[in-house]
Amino acid sequence: MGRPRKALLDRARIGRTALELVDETGDFTVPEVARRLGVQTASVYHHVDGRAGVIELLREQVVDDLDAGTLDGRPWDIALDAWARSYRAAFAAHPRAIPMLMTSPVRASRVIEQYERVAGLLLDAGFAPEAVMPIVTGLDNLVLGSALDMSAPEVMWVVGEEAQAPRLALAQAATGPSRADRAFDLTLAGFLAHCRELLTSVRPAPAEPGAHRSLRPEP
Repeated sequence: MGRPRKALLDRARIGRTALELVDETGDFTVPEVARRLGVQTASVYHHVDGRAGVIELLREQVVDDLDAGTLDGRPWDIALDAWARSYRAAFAAHPRAIPMLMTSPVRASRVIEQYERVAGLLLDAGFAPEAVMPIVTGLDNLVLGSALDMSAPEVMWVVGEEAQAPRLALAQAATGPSRADRAFDLTLAGFLAHCRELLTSVRPAPAEPGAHRSLRPEP
């Protein structure tokens, strides 16, 4: 018999299958991925470097839904705001994958390319190199935490008869069904405002019109 025209297995199918399992159960094993694909476990290992390799394929599947175009042609803060919202939406569709992806090193080249663009955006805006990774990590924490919160119950603080918390109950009732979205808007706005302050602090203040800076050191 001739070879099949289409390969039975490829990296994209492995990633999609692993993501399906994580969406359903919160985890996966390589043998489970193989069984669902109808192949031997060794066949999966032929395409990936163990469980860590499958996690990176899974990560690529999620990030493929992220709109990288949001990083183009805008001021850095507007671009970062739009990218963060796209990032949150992509991961909110797969909340069970978030704990796994947050605690695994990022190696997938397509994902690294996204972060390379974010780092370049910040450096081009004038941020010091040592400030970039704290900003990137802080944004990751904010976005992924909020994406996970979107899968949580709308009412997170259950005020029963035995709990004396009338002000908490009042505040919770007044919030309405948009708690997670409003919390994300608030924290993202605060985060970006702080980043703008950081950028302002490293830029020299503009000289007053007609003023000339002396080249001599101050006594």
